[in-house]
Amino acid sequence: MENKKLAFFIAELMLQKKGTEIKILNLEGKTSVTDYFVICSASADVQVKSIADHIIKETKKKDEFVWRNEGYSGLSWILLDFVDVVAHVFNDETRKFYNLEGLWGDAEITDVTEETFAPKKPVKKTKPAAVKKTIKKK
Repeated sequence: MENKKLAFFIAELMLQKKGTEIKILNLEGKTSVTDYFVICSASADVQVKSIADHIIKETKKKDEFVWRNEGYSGLSWILLDFVDVVAHVFNDETRKFYNLEGLWGDAEITDVTEETFAPKKPVKKTKPAAVKKTIKKK
């Protein structure tokens, strides 16, 4: 899967498990470590684990595998490294403390919400108003 598509897929998985404040940081050309960070917050350690587990399970179905993971022992910040995309699942306090968005302030940041993945409503085409033809009698 293309890196950008994988980043948005991971963001969508975070939304499915009620992750909040989801952001995608485009780091292409800013570091050689990765191309994208996908970051979300969770309100409890159990939710941090649930989101991370969901990401691992669903990406595996798409033949995308986590190369390395960190943080399962503490559950305040789980990092899932897909090499070109790195997912960060934080509890609220830990996210504020590390402030990854501030550290990478020069990155292009995309805020992800439910509307990001909502189906686009088709544009309704309207017919032009009927043109009245007047026939002149001679």
